[in-house]
Formats: sequence, C-alpha cells, structure tokens
Amino acid sequence: MNRKIIGTILIAILVAIGVIVFLQSPWYKSGEMTLPKGAKDGETSILEVSAQEKSDRDVKKFVLTAEEKQWQISEGEKVTAWTYNGTVPGESLRVTEGDFVQVKLKNELDVPVTIHWHGVLLPNKMDGIPGLTQDAVQPGESFTYEFIANDAGTYWYHSHQQSSIQVDKGLYGSLVIEEKEKEYERDEVFILDEWAVNQEREDLSNMGGMMMGAMSGDGEADTKQMYDTFTVNGKSGSAIDPLTMEAGEKARLRFVNAGYQVHHLVFPKGSMRVIANDAEKVASDDHESNVLEIAPGERMDVEFTKPNQETVFIGQEQNVEHAEDMIIPVVSKKNQGPYEKASLAQEAGVAKGISYGSEKRIFEKTPEPDVTYNMDLSMGMSMGEGMSFQINDQTFPDTPPIKVKEGDIVKVTLRNKGRMNHPMHLHGHRFQVNSKNGKKFEKPIVKDLIHVKPGEEYVIYFKADNMGEWLFHCHDNNHAARGMVTIVDYKEVYSPFELGGKDENQPN
Repeated sequence: MNRKIIGTILIAILVAIGVIVFLQSPWYKSGEMTLPKGAKDGETSILEVSAQEKSDRDVKKFVLTAEEKQWQISEGEKVTAWTYNGTVPGESLRVTEGDFVQVKLKNELDVPVTIHWHGVLLPNKMDGIPGLTQDAVQPGESFTYEFIANDAGTYWYHSHQQSSIQVDKGLYGSLVIEEKEKEYERDEVFILDEWAVNQEREDLSNMGGMMMGAMSGDGEADTKQMYDTFTVNGKSGSAIDPLTMEAGEKARLRFVNAGYQVHHLVFPKGSMRVIANDAEKVASDDHESNVLEIAPGERMDVEFTKPNQETVFIGQEQNVEHAEDMIIPVVSKKNQGPYEKASLAQEAGVAKGISYGSEKRIFEKTPEPDVTYNMDLSMGMSMGEGMSFQINDQTFPDTPPIKVKEGDIVKVTLRNKGRMNHPMHLHGHRFQVNSKNGKKFEKPIVKDLIHVKPGEEYVIYFKADNMGEWLFHCHDNNHAARGMVTIVDYKEVYSPFELGGKDENQPN
C-alpha cells in the first residue's frame, strides 16, 4: 500500500473521530454552540481586552501580604487588625508615571481577599473586584496585579472583598504615582479613618443610629454611631507622628479618606491651597480657605506652607465627637514635643471636592450623550435584612446596570432622595461634573467620586473608553454592603466570574 493511500485513510479516520466527538458534544445535542459562562454571542471575555505590555518600561515590583496583626492605635489601645505587610496603613507604594507596576498579593488571612486600585485607570481584569473581574484570592494563595502607572496623582488601594468589613479592619494603603519631574521636595501622605476600639462595630444601638439618621436628616448619623476613634495613618491622638517642617517651608500633603465619615481638616490661616482632587490638578489660587472637606473615598492634595511659628496644628474641626483624635502637629526640628494642647485656627472658608475647576477637562463643552441614566439614591427596607440602600429602588445585584458600548458618551444624573450622604465612586473612568442642583459649573470638575448629600442632584458625563465590567457604588462601604452598587456594563464584553460560588466572591 503506497503512502498516498495510507495518508488518505488516516485523514478519513481523523475526520470520522471528529464527527463522533461533535455528535456527542453539548453543542450538537442542544442544537446550538455553547458559549463560555456568562458570555453572549459576539462578546469577548474581560480577560482578553485592554492588554498592557511592559515593553521597555521600568518595572516596579512589590509584595503585599494580607495578615492579621495586633496594631497599636494609641498608648494603651490595641486592635486586632487585618493588614498589608503588618502595618496600618499598608506599605506606601510610590512609583513614577510610565512605570510598569507588578504587585503580588499573598493571602495569609483565613478569609478571601483582593486589592482594588482606587482611582487608577487600568485594564478591567486588574481592578480587583471579586465575582466581576477576578475570583477572590483564597487563604494561602496569591495573585499578581500588573498595570502601567499612566496618570500621576494620589491613589489608594484596599480590599474589595466584603469591603465594609475588610477595609474597616485595616486592609488599605496609599499608592502615589509621581510625576517624572517632581514639583515639591517634601511630599507626604495622610490616610484618615475611623475605628471601633472600645465598642462593638455593629449592634442594636448602631442599627438604631441608622434609623435615627433616616429620621433626623443627619447624613452621617448611622456612621457616627459605629465608631469611637479617629486615626491618621493608623494612629490616634498623641500617637500621631508629627510633621517636621521649618517656617516658610512648602510641602505637598496628600490626604486620603479611607473611612466612612466626611472629615473637615482645619489648617492655619493662609497656609493651604488645594492643588489636586482625585488625581486631577485643579485651577485654584485660593489661599484664604483653610478648611479641607474630604468625603469618604476622596483624595485631595494641598500645597502647605508652614507659618512663622515653631508648632502649628492641622486637625479635625472640633465640633464633632472624637475630633481630638485627629490632630497632626507640625513642628520644627528643635521643638519635637511634648506639645501644649492643640489650638486650631479659626475657620475662614471651606475647600470641597467641587470647589475648583479642573485644569484639564474631558469635554470642552457639554456633549450630546449616547446613553442617559438617571440614578436615584434612596433607602428602604429589605425582607429579613433591615435597612437597605438602593439605586432606582433596587439593591445589588438587581440594580439596573448602565449599558454602554465602546465610544459612547454617557450622561448620569445622580439624585439623593434619602437622608444619608452617598459618596458615589466610578471604577475605571473619570467623569466630568457639569452641574449641581440644576446650576452649571463655570469650570467643570473632573473626578472619579462625587459626594451626593441629601436632596442634592449632580449631572456628570463620562466617555466609555475602557472596556470591561465596572462598579459604580457608594463609598460608604456600609451602604454598598446593603445594596447601593451598580455596574457599567459594556455590551462588547462579558465577565467569566460569578458572585458567591466556591470562591465566596462578595464585592460589596
């Protein structure tokens, strides 16, 4: 038998085997091709879009280990914390714009965790959302995040697995993407937070506080019931490290609010000017305002010039309980303490996240939207769950998604119809804030978080230019845990992951 005949026979056998396999497959038996889990015809997995290559970039490598530690908050007071690398906050990561960043997360806790890179514009598969962009990292396992640090600014990282619990326990840290040419020689980060040290974080009185807040109109009554200690960089009161500066010296101070309460920091008069908000430079020459209002999840950078005094203080406005816990001494080298009782300056104006327009806009004029979405924020009661926080009368995962396709211009109108504050954060995009309560801003603001207080309405626009499945949620994570979450859903892609399941994926 010649080679040609043998080859023909072999091909026939292979074809026959292929036909048999196909006839036994679920594709044939169901009468249609079976797509991957979660997919619709024509869609691409989020794991296959927006790839970033390191090419010849500088590579910055880090290892963050999630582990339980006893953490000293103040003299005589310790808490059982969940930490990245044994400290609260976790290791401060600093890279330069353009670097390729690799962060290996090792989980030594007995619960699943992730890392979300808050505010960073990166590929969807690196966003750290369990059940949406990855499976939660199980105890004893690891996961490596990779992305290009394209945009200079102040960011932070935190777990997004049961974030209302895990962030509260200390799983967060700062990420600073420095400009290639630094503007300030001194550059410091301060992360603000609240802790339940001498009380249970959640009990009947706390739930009572939530109900009281709903009735009283105090937008933070629920949160105020839950915590009894304020911290700066994981320390409270006299344990807070002083900032050493000489009179006339300038520094860039980066503030991150990792807690769930709005904080008002009072500076010495004439010492402070806001220079950036949510990693976007702002256009401001305001040196008069001396109170910085920073909402949960928000980041605000200021240029601080030390007055002609040996010791001054930056601290929480003193009209709230626990305010004395959150005071930063600014001292000279020759006056390292002990300090007299802190005395804050009188207030001369408040700088908020919407006070100043951004230097760079997404849209030069109000665009014509391809997609319009009305986001009504409200409260309700869930059967067996108690108080719920809703988007369009639904709780996650039943909230209506914002359906987009790549290139769409999206208009979202956020209305707070409830009695609680809702700092709404969009993943993977920046948006332009064009109006508040129907009044247009002369200078629009570019952000990724907008703090919507009771009765307020904001109109924002963003461009759907980063394919994936992205969260849009309240960054009072206690509210997110009770339902105030939705998804920006790109029609071209699907997520192969699922909520719950064997990996216990719980993104809120």
